[in-house]
Amino acid sequence: MNPIPVSRTVAAFIVSLVLLQCGSTHKLPAETASANAAPDAPEQPSVRANDAPAQPVKYDGAQLWRIAYDDQPKKNAVAELQDRFDASMWNYNATSVDIFVRGQQLKKAECFLRAANIPYEVVIEDMQRAIDTENPSLEETELWENRNGHRMTWTAYHRLADIYDWMDYLAQTYPDLCSTKAIGKSVQGRELKVLRISNGNPANRAIWMDGGIHAREWISPATVTYIANELVEDWDNQPDHLRNVDWYVLPVHNPDGYEHSHQYDRLWRKNRGGLQYGPCAGVDLNRNYGYKWGGQGTSKQPCSEIFAGSGPFSEPESKAVSEFMQSSAADWKGFLTFHSYGQYILYPWGYDRVVPPDHADLKRVGDAAAEQMLQASGGSRYTVGPSGSTLYPAAGGSDDWARGALNIKYAYTVELRDTGRYGFVLPANQIKPTGDEAVAFVDIIAQEVAKL
Repeated sequence: MNPIPVSRTVAAFIVSLVLLQCGSTHKLPAETASANAAPDAPEQPSVRANDAPAQPVKYDGAQLWRIAYDDQPKKNAVAELQDRFDASMWNYNATSVDIFVRGQQLKKAECFLRAANIPYEVVIEDMQRAIDTENPSLEETELWENRNGHRMTWTAYHRLADIYDWMDYLAQTYPDLCSTKAIGKSVQGRELKVLRISNGNPANRAIWMDGGIHAREWISPATVTYIANELVEDWDNQPDHLRNVDWYVLPVHNPDGYEHSHQYDRLWRKNRGGLQYGPCAGVDLNRNYGYKWGGQGTSKQPCSEIFAGSGPFSEPESKAVSEFMQSSAADWKGFLTFHSYGQYILYPWGYDRVVPPDHADLKRVGDAAAEQMLQASGGSRYTVGPSGSTLYPAAGGSDDWARGALNIKYAYTVELRDTGRYGFVLPANQIKPTGDEAVAFVDIIAQEVAKL
């Protein structure tokens, strides 16, 4: 899920009174930082973008709040929370917004909302506790490795090395079906590794799948690998509409950020590029694609979580995907990118509240997929609609680029589980049911691709 900046029109003197009541100084609007900036970032930081911090970031006492988002005063309050109290927006729809508040800012932020007479719900009471209990120990994976030749279990979130070893295992075990290719390297030199699954039929259409473009969305790479594993390990029993597709799978679009989120900062979002340092490092790769780059829902401020980069495809990760797909001989008919969270099936356009001419087809297929996902999971409902209208405009996304630049008809972004109870820190025991939902989604898309 992608945070967005919010405009505010509340009078400065009213905000000032509330902030003074809560022991916070007030700055005039022209002096305030951008809505997603890290206001405490030093002007001359000592930590370079590619360096690891001295100690892993801890989120003791930090909370996730849900605030009704149904009138302008509440939207103003959310903007002030972001500006004044180092809060960040995690999820957003027409009725509510999820706001992450750090522990050291909790008391003042609480006071601010009380003084503004705005109610809120605590969704996650202690973020560090949620992080600590999210992922089980991987000690048991040694037995799994001895039995299956790889460490991937889909009962835990795995590091990049395990994911890449599993991809190599598939290529070695099923050489007539699977192969791997490094399509480029990340800022820090990690391979961007793609798994190709194909029966070799020259008439096959091609579907792209990727995950992990945002580092903290761990359920995304876990789900994408789950889908691929289900396809390959049960290939002989798959229907023709799945077998007669060339599948290109990039499980981790943002390998540097993904590793950083495992080692140093569980809630890191961007890549590790850009020209800035420390907390202001990184570019949002899902704002860095070249179609409508730099438009609504993006930022030119490096400290922002939605920083679009210095230009379209300024980052090696997005550039590698673009160059590979454009130079490939594959007959691209599907582009599926998996994110979290919120349980949405989204289609273009994302850059504005507009839709393509065939939006009725995209809605029909999305609705069919949502129904099959509901049946597969026994209860998870996914909302279907165009990105810009269903959530908010956000330019420079990969799905818009796939549709706008490559003319791929079925381009979808799937926001996976959940709807906020755990947010980005979804327990690992949710991998399999989330994966089953995603398999059902992919099945419907493949059926439609087969008709083209």
